[in-house]
Amino acid sequence: MRRLYPLCALAMLSACSPDTSVPDSTNTLAELKPVQFNEARFRNDIKTLSSDEFEGRAPTTHGEKLTLDYLTKAFTDMGLKGAYQGSFLQPVPMVSYTADEAQQVTLAGLPFKYRQDLVLSSRHDNGGVNIENAPLVFVGYGVNAPEYAWNDYQDLDMKGKIAVILVNDPGFARPDSGKFNGKAMTYYGRWSYKFEEASRQGALGALIIHDTEPASYPWSVVENSWTGAQQDLVLSKAEQDSRIQVEGWLTLDTATQLFEKAGLSLPNLMARAADSSINLPLEQTASIVFKNKAEYANSYNVVATLTGSTQADEQILYTAHWDHIGKDETKEGDQIYNGAMDNASGTAGILEIARQLADNAKQGHGLARSVTFIATTGEEQGLLGSRYYAANPLYPIDKTVAVLNLDSTNIYGKTKDYTIIGKGKSELENYLIEAATQQNRVSMGEKILHQVVSSVQITSALPNWVSLRYLPVAVMKQLMTPLLPIKPRCKPR
Repeated sequence: MRRLYPLCALAMLSACSPDTSVPDSTNTLAELKPVQFNEARFRNDIKTLSSDEFEGRAPTTHGEKLTLDYLTKAFTDMGLKGAYQGSFLQPVPMVSYTADEAQQVTLAGLPFKYRQDLVLSSRHDNGGVNIENAPLVFVGYGVNAPEYAWNDYQDLDMKGKIAVILVNDPGFARPDSGKFNGKAMTYYGRWSYKFEEASRQGALGALIIHDTEPASYPWSVVENSWTGAQQDLVLSKAEQDSRIQVEGWLTLDTATQLFEKAGLSLPNLMARAADSSINLPLEQTASIVFKNKAEYANSYNVVATLTGSTQADEQILYTAHWDHIGKDETKEGDQIYNGAMDNASGTAGILEIARQLADNAKQGHGLARSVTFIATTGEEQGLLGSRYYAANPLYPIDKTVAVLNLDSTNIYGKTKDYTIIGKGKSELENYLIEAATQQNRVSMGEKILHQVVSSVQITSALPNWVSLRYLPVAVMKQLMTPLLPIKPRCKPR
């Protein structure tokens, strides 16, 4: 997870319109063969995928090749079909941008150090960044949301300027105000949105102020995940030209010094920004110089299909991202980010589900619909594989009934309760609650939304989704069988 919050999330998506039909299938709930979840095999998949041999599973590396070979063999052994022209591998064109760590940065005349005080990068293939005395503008949360009557860029011309932006969205700071979605972060709180909006506003650059509580992760996460090669989908020249030249993060202490140099109180401005849209020139400038290189290579989504019987044209997707953040050769000692939970566990989860459903099908207990398993690439770098699949689906989106995304699985053992984040967004949660209730388990309402984003992107054409944290393994076992053959009371819009 690019957010790198090491928490468990199972996400579901569904698009609905009334439908009361029932599939023509003999595989009723009562007749389905019980699923035998193989915990030892599940653990072995996690152990293998997160071993040092796989080098942290970064896209376009030797670790990716090992991962793709492992997943391809696993799906082949199950008897599943490759969904991309007969292959299990869907190419995802990527570019890796690497910013030189010898960065010369002054903000408001104050020199700051790469990694320690800030992390900057550029997603341009132009050799590097050379910015001199660019005006800095505080733009609150950097949100332009007409539906909330909120525009932090109101009446601003951002050409040639650098936006300084708060992390998250106003709802987090004012959960009882009715603004946005309270503690549950909207897309306006995502770092990716903030850079996208700054680009739409014509800004030269954008700097997000890191703050541990609203970000939901410490500065070490920013330092580890935003340094080194930064991957992205290959963009057209027009798309790339419209993008901000420099993007990055400031520590809270660095931002505090910057605002003090401008004669302003950052805590006071943070309070104002939470109450209403705001923008304020800091009357200070930024000078930024560093080299930047771009390298192009394909990465791959792994896509495997178990064909259904009577409704084979309808798809249910199980997804998990196979990638993690690789290794950092600048570190002494252990250089590998193994990613056992994030997300070897989720990848192992869809493998075990696939095995059980494939075994059931071989014994005459197949499902009415087709089930496709997608291990996506580049999630840590901004949901790249899932974004690419959503834009280039191998099966029609209007025939994709639901998506279940495993972004880390339960490591806490047996649990009685679990949290639904985004409750009320998808009819699928009703099936989950029904399955959990049969085990005397309790679903809790949402509390925060920082842990969920990758699942939102995999089927961006589908409007509704719900995410669940700390899903008990027992519930995951039960979901393998009873959810899928049921005709939802909805069809994709």
